[in-house]
Amino acid sequence: MQYVGLQTQISRNNRYSFLLLIAFPVLLLGMFYVFFLFMADHEGEDPNSMLLHTLPFVIGVTSIWFLIAYLSHAAFIRMATDAKPLERKENMRVYNLVENLCIQLGIATPKVYIIEDDSLNAFASGIDAKTYSITLSKGIIEKLNDEELEGVIGHELTHIRNRDTRLLIISIIFVGIFAFLAQMAFRSLRFAGSGRKKGGYIILVAIVITAVCYFISLFLRFGISRKREFLADAGSAELTKKPYALASALKKIDSDPLIEAVHSEDVAQLFIDNPQDKKKSFFSSLFDTHPPIQKRIELLEQFSPL
Repeated sequence: MQYVGLQTQISRNNRYSFLLLIAFPVLLLGMFYVFFLFMADHEGEDPNSMLLHTLPFVIGVTSIWFLIAYLSHAAFIRMATDAKPLERKENMRVYNLVENLCIQLGIATPKVYIIEDDSLNAFASGIDAKTYSITLSKGIIEKLNDEELEGVIGHELTHIRNRDTRLLIISIIFVGIFAFLAQMAFRSLRFAGSGRKKGGYIILVAIVITAVCYFISLFLRFGISRKREFLADAGSAELTKKPYALASALKKIDSDPLIEAVHSEDVAQLFIDNPQDKKKSFFSSLFDTHPPIQKRIELLEQFSPL
């Protein structure tokens, strides 16, 4: 894998964040325009005029949705994972590892949370210095040795340093908008009775258009999701100088990554290993948020001493 420098990766993720902020609203407006084209054939109206009349409403609702999700994402993630703050006095070992790595990186120490689950997993989240956090399961703290846990923490801190967490949260918010619209269109089908043939046709068109746009939004998100895991692994290996330790940690994590409290795919993809990827068929695996963990282990072991 080609080496990517720190500033290059940060600049790239900042650029991707900006492009996502443009691409998703454009896709959303395109979705409405295509819908209005179908509507125009039956209503005899100008689709451009219909779009212009709808534009303020679409922008307003989307902006409010995005703002609420953007500001409340940290609370939502904590509720979705049952994560609780880990106080320094409760586990000095974890805080020493986190703080020492943060000093090496030259970044502020993020908040630390714990999930009371014996499985092994961890994730980083946040959009800025005030909201950056690292969450560790009870199992990963207890079952990894210091070098392995240091490798995992280094992986998560690399996500924060590279602005991966902000980029991912932005993409999750926008994909959520399309998922909501697709779900609303599908549920509306039940109200289109046989006596309302025209209404049923319009709803079917809406279902097809929103579904297509939803899958496009997924591809936009997954296009930036997998590679960041390789880069975070490489960043941890560079930071700790112990790629073998992270490889060993990933082997242990792979044996039991399922956090019982987590049922949301949006939240699961934040973890160092997404357990929901393991439940999928071959076709659905095309939408995996993480590369195969065995491939990650093999790459790390290439740089490990014999």
